[in-house]
Amino acid sequence: MPIREPITSPSARPDGKPFARGPGARSPVAAVLLVLAVLVTTAPPARAEPEPKAPPRFVALYEVDPTILQEIRYTTAHNFVGDPVDGYRKPVCLLTRDAAEALRRAQWKLLWRGYALKVYDCYRPQRAVDHFVAWAQDLGDQRMKEEFYPRVDKTRLFSDGYIAEHSGHSRGSSVDLTLVRLPAWPTRPYVPGEPLTPCFAPREERFPDNSVDMGTGYDCFDTLSHTMDPRITGEQRANRLLLKEALEEVGFVNYEAEWWHYTFRRELFPDTYFDFPVHPGSLTGR
Repeated sequence: MPIREPITSPSARPDGKPFARGPGARSPVAAVLLVLAVLVTTAPPARAEPEPKAPPRFVALYEVDPTILQEIRYTTAHNFVGDPVDGYRKPVCLLTRDAAEALRRAQWKLLWRGYALKVYDCYRPQRAVDHFVAWAQDLGDQRMKEEFYPRVDKTRLFSDGYIAEHSGHSRGSSVDLTLVRLPAWPTRPYVPGEPLTPCFAPREERFPDNSVDMGTGYDCFDTLSHTMDPRITGEQRANRLLLKEALEEVGFVNYEAEWWHYTFRRELFPDTYFDFPVHPGSLTGR
């Protein structure tokens, strides 16, 4: 019969004798665990991927014309999603320089007539568009329906053209905006959970906005938002036409289904959809 070698425990030396255990001595297993713990705690932290930056031809609108009012809705919960939108880090309008300078020219002319432009949205990162798409696919989330799409079934948001997988805003030359009669008074903040009113209700019933009456509120998913809808008459129609004429004179073209949406005709990036966050820091570190 072969002679079996004795099995030694982790606490035994190769010669079979036990390790001496003085005060504070550790077993080999404990020593290995200690080394592993040191390696883990001293390993360099994983590096976060840097955020993409805007190309050099992007600017902050307030640097081009600080008199244009800004109410960037997607940094707040007062929008059709009901939450701040992904990618909107600061309430600032970023645009290509050519588009921003064209807005400045329109603003100069409007100021002489007692009006100012107010922007709701400018450059929009692709991650924000993806947020809209995910929200539209979640049919259980109807929190903001009563204000923003009371007459549209959420299942039709894609087919009716209200939501798409890409937006011209992500190219940096589209802007959502309105007119404000001067002097301008601030719009009160939205309180999440407050009662909602349809965006096409009479102005005195809609959520308050310091803009002139355009017949509907901003981001109203309804055919009444079509710029030249024949049901919009009188002062409301005149206000839409004033905005349209002022912007067309400086090179913008209107999206006919939304009275607030304009794109600078000579786009710098007609085929590029950017994803840098809406934040002044996106303009630095180029």
